[in-house]
Amino acid sequence: MKPNPVIFSLAAAAAVGYAALRFFRVRPKLRALRLGEEGEKAVGQFLERLRGSGFQVFHDVVGPGFNVDHVLVGPQGLFTVETKTWSKPSSGNARIVFDGDTLKVGARSPERDPISQARAQASWLRGLLAESSGRSVQVRPVIAFPGWFVETTGRSTDVWVLEPKALPHFIETEPSRLSPEDARLLAYHLSRYVRSSQAK
Repeated sequence: MKPNPVIFSLAAAAAVGYAALRFFRVRPKLRALRLGEEGEKAVGQFLERLRGSGFQVFHDVVGPGFNVDHVLVGPQGLFTVETKTWSKPSSGNARIVFDGDTLKVGARSPERDPISQARAQASWLRGLLAESSGRSVQVRPVIAFPGWFVETTGRSTDVWVLEPKALPHFIETEPSRLSPEDARLLAYHLSRYVRSSQAK
């Protein structure tokens, strides 16, 4: 049979159409990943300034099946920081509302509960350091929303939800909980864990 250009053209058009469909389906995920990476980097650079206040800063601490974006160890205690870089809606109420237990983006609840995620990360870190150092310490979970206005309508006993620039003020109002020796000890055990996890 002689080559039929119509058949080849139709096959090529179908292949191009399928590839384009796959690209446009994956594109939002790629944009979200890039936005999240940029947000974590920006928050990490901002947190580095807290070293001047006696804090040691750890980035991307890997846990079992998850990672903690940032960990702070200093006089006011230990803090896990989960960065949420969400795209703002094109219209409507562009603010995060936290009532002390749950949060909403405008009037909607997020698909995944960041409060439970942040608490689980803090609990894991507390257990890790208790097992490694023999010290039982409180770990404060923090959720940072870069570029968002965060409105707090209720008081949370453990979780902070805020814009990253507000974190230094929140920390300054906390009482000192760790002596310099205890802070160094906990930072040492955490750094040892980080080095061992990176070596695997």
